[in-house]
Amino acid sequence: MTPEFVIGFAKQAIEMALMIALPMLGVGLTVGITISVLQAATQIQEMTLTFIPKIVAIFLALLVAFPWIMDKMVTYTRELFLNLPNYIHGG
Repeated sequence: MTPEFVIGFAKQAIEMALMIALPMLGVGLTVGITISVLQAATQIQEMTLTFIPKIVAIFLALLVAFPWIMDKMVTYTRELFLNLPNYIHGG
């Protein structure tokens, strides 16, 4: 295996991990910013007010995005296993 192949393979895996995490991270960021603006406007500084809505929103985003995430993971894994002989011999 060449260094270029290993770097490309690692890059593809990192891109897949980021793509899969993006829906939950985006929802968490949006809810966090919204709650921060709400807290700044009302001057309510309750710590649980930031955690509970974010946890619930991220869980709901995971439930909604789960079929898409599974499709991406199955496709990636299938391509990985189908091309495994090429990776071993061709590099």
